[in-house]
Amino acid sequence: MNTSSLAQWFINQFAFSAEQVKQWFTYNPEHPLLFNSSLFLGLFLVFYLVYILTKKHTHFRTVYVTLFSLFFYYKAGGNYFVLLILSSLMDYYFAGQIHRSENPTTRKTFLAISMVTNLGLLGYFKYTNFLIDSFNTLLQGHFALQDIVLPIGISFYTFQTMSYTIDVYRREIVPAKSFLDFAFFVCFFPQLVAGPIVRAKDFIPQIYQKLSLTKEETSLALFLIIGGLLKKAVISDYISLNFVDRVFDAPNSYSAFENLLAVYGYSLQIYCDFSGYSDMAIGLALLMGFTLPINFRTPYQSVNITEFWHRWHISLSTWLKDYLYISVGGNRQGTFWGYFFPIVFFGATVWWGVIMYATTPIPLYIVLGAVVVFVLSILVSKNRKKALRSSFNQMTTMLLGGLWHGANLRFIVWGALHGMALALHKTYLELLGGKNTDSKSVGKRLMNVVFVLLTFHFVAFCWIFFRAKDFDITLTIIHNIQQLSFNAAQWGAIVEGYRNVLLLMLIGFVWHFMPQRFNEQLKLFFGRMPILLKATVLALTFWVVYATASSGAQPFIYFQF
Repeated sequence: MNTSSLAQWFINQFAFSAEQVKQWFTYNPEHPLLFNSSLFLGLFLVFYLVYILTKKHTHFRTVYVTLFSLFFYYKAGGNYFVLLILSSLMDYYFAGQIHRSENPTTRKTFLAISMVTNLGLLGYFKYTNFLIDSFNTLLQGHFALQDIVLPIGISFYTFQTMSYTIDVYRREIVPAKSFLDFAFFVCFFPQLVAGPIVRAKDFIPQIYQKLSLTKEETSLALFLIIGGLLKKAVISDYISLNFVDRVFDAPNSYSAFENLLAVYGYSLQIYCDFSGYSDMAIGLALLMGFTLPINFRTPYQSVNITEFWHRWHISLSTWLKDYLYISVGGNRQGTFWGYFFPIVFFGATVWWGVIMYATTPIPLYIVLGAVVVFVLSILVSKNRKKALRSSFNQMTTMLLGGLWHGANLRFIVWGALHGMALALHKTYLELLGGKNTDSKSVGKRLMNVVFVLLTFHFVAFCWIFFRAKDFDITLTIIHNIQQLSFNAAQWGAIVEGYRNVLLLMLIGFVWHFMPQRFNEQLKLFFGRMPILLKATVLALTFWVVYATASSGAQPFIYFQF
């Protein structure tokens, strides 16, 4: 190849039209900016080069990262970046007023205004149509639904700014030194649109520290990014597009065995999708010298539902515990709101069961059974008053946690199921928790396996409510699975037909259930690799991602929340 032909090849490969360049910097709702897209890779490489070259200039770094974060949000969610700025200005002002005032009434007033404003914005965008639809259904109303687009990440950054204001009110932190520092904290792009939910007391002090990135931290960051990409873009996206979505869209078109496999598939899909995003967010932040909290710790290895919520979406579960569960009383006291939400929920579901009784008595039986189980978990407790407070406050937390995920009754039911399970487990621990055998005994290990399987299947069952488009689909899938019977020929044909999907599911579950020591050894092995070999692994990962992406980069599930 001569010089002229080489030059022509280079021009053909890397020449861009003005329209293409324009698309890089303008929002396209059909192709939002995603971590697993080639555009983000290119933009981040350019961004990171400038970031590293200017690392000693702290003020420039803060301005630069904040502006890039706002651009990232614009590319991901459009003009709602203006709402992000206004929300940041508002909470920075309120927190400042709370901090400067010594008058308890003034401090409470500004806190209340901040909470009402934040929850009002979140409620308008997320729950307006839900409330209208619920009103129309229950009271035969005829109000039209509103054309409202949910801003990406609003649930995450709203909770983040609310925790900042609350912590300032509680005198646990002092406000950021400037609005720019606060905007940096709120808008930090790795975790902006889907978490982890970061606390100001953990993140803001890092802004003022000198940028320092060790070889070990760089290696860990690359390891997390590679793992996150493989989980999200290879495992989650492939089984979603090629199997799970099809079954959940039309469950009656598939056998009982396929319905069951789809439930297992979605359990893996949502884990790989969300934990994959979190891993990439943590890795990208670490490359920039910032530490974000761990958000997942192999949750399906949990031996009970309480442990599951210590391992799943950790930044949200701890936020709900610190700012909601404790606020409504925890296990110390009962409050009006702690009792209000569970009573309204159980009352509404019983009413629904009565209405449905003429068609089928099953919903009423299920609802009454759930109420009886919840009440019994309190009555059999050794300390009924404490159990009453704790169970109701925990149920309130899970109901509102479910509602946080989406404006749909399905999410509320999903939260209620977890709330009842947590209440039952707390009572179980109180009555039988001390009767443990040697953890190293064969019997104890076998029991742990049984408990892991029971916990996983309960969580997987609850995911049906989370994933299905409506209750009809939910009930259809549950009904179909109930019809399951072993048919060797049919099952063999299904396994052969979905060979690639099931192979990826197997790889995903084996990866998830590997003992922690294997993961640590893999980290060490990757850390010892020469830098060129690490770069090769990263490049190979990107090649696998784009080779398996049949429909382009897929949005993350939690973008809709």
